[in-house]
Amino acid sequence: MAHVWPSRASSVVFFVALLASALLLGPALAHAFELSNKIGLPREEYFIVQQIYRGWAGFSVVLVLQVIALLTAAFLARRERRVLIPTVLAILFVLGAQVLFWAYTYPANAATVNWTVQTDNWMRLRRMWEYSHLAGAGLQVLAMACLIVAVMSRPPARKRNYHAY
Repeated sequence: MAHVWPSRASSVVFFVALLASALLLGPALAHAFELSNKIGLPREEYFIVQQIYRGWAGFSVVLVLQVIALLTAAFLARRERRVLIPTVLAILFVLGAQVLFWAYTYPANAATVNWTVQTDNWMRLRRMWEYSHLAGAGLQVLAMACLIVAVMSRPPARKRNYHAY
């Protein structure tokens, strides 16, 4: 396979993918690191603490940007197997985190009306919510690691000859 030099467009796309992934890693890790402090809280305290996440749905815009950038990066790297494979893995990890969110986190949010309605099964819902976020954070870390490997696997930009006059 012929050597493919990175284009300016692919550099920009990988930058956007890295930035969006880093921005999403913040809230993902916040959920992971707070778990041990929240999982044992009594019902009233837990429902109060959950209110700190109001407005976090705004991260969905960054998620859409992340997915678009990753898909575009994979398309642009399609001829560079050593870049394409970790990029595709990053996409799969991000999609896996989304599957966890929609299968476990979102139903807990819906059942409790974003943790404003205290249901009888709140402890089961809390476990679903907390552990799905923990697993999702792990998948986001793996996605970021794969994306870093993809970027590091890109060949260096071709040097242009500049003449000093």
